Amino acid sequence: MARVGLTTERLVQAGAELADEVGFDQVTVSALARRFDVKVASLYSHVKNSQDLKTRIALLALAELADRAAAALAGRAGKDALAAFADTYRDYAREHPGRYAAAQFRLDPEAAAASAGGRHAQMTRAILRGYDLAEPDRTHAVRLLGSVFHGYVSLESAGGFSRSAPDSQETWSWILDHLDAMLRSRPAP
Repeated sequence: MARVGLTTERLVQAGAELADEVGFDQVTVSALARRFDVKVASLYSHVKNSQDLKTRIALLALAELADRAAAALAGRAGKDALAAFADTYRDYAREHPGRYAAAQFRLDPEAAAASAGGRHAQMTRAILRGYDLAEPDRTHAVRLLGSVFHGYVSLESAGGFSRSAPDSQETWSWILDHLDAMLRSRPAP
């Protein structure tokens, strides 16, 4: 019988918090059981295994990030939208490093289809409508933005920019200015 108060949602939330504290790679059903001071077997009525737990944390992180990005984008266009979207990813990674890592977790096709991942792509494409890009440039731009945002955030999180000038915020602003300029300079379709 499951311990009173343990639910799948509560376990996933605790798993996300654990990921932020110790790293997403360190999250297991055993580690979560220790956090609740219960036997591992008592969690299996809520999650199948560590893979299932990680998938659920990834889905939570994708949804949280999509909700934040949607709120940040409301009423914005052009460079304002681009910067708000980018800052949302960067801020989320700083606040929730384990969850941000979870958002990069490879999902099986069924879980990916049910995730908020599609919302992320839709929002990126909505931002790019302001730049009037035709296909295949629009798809290239979606991939470019994802690569730049994730790459920068990952390097910054690992301390990659902490030992040299200029400040990483200055570089971040420079990158966003230049992405905006590059996207605006593409010939109209």
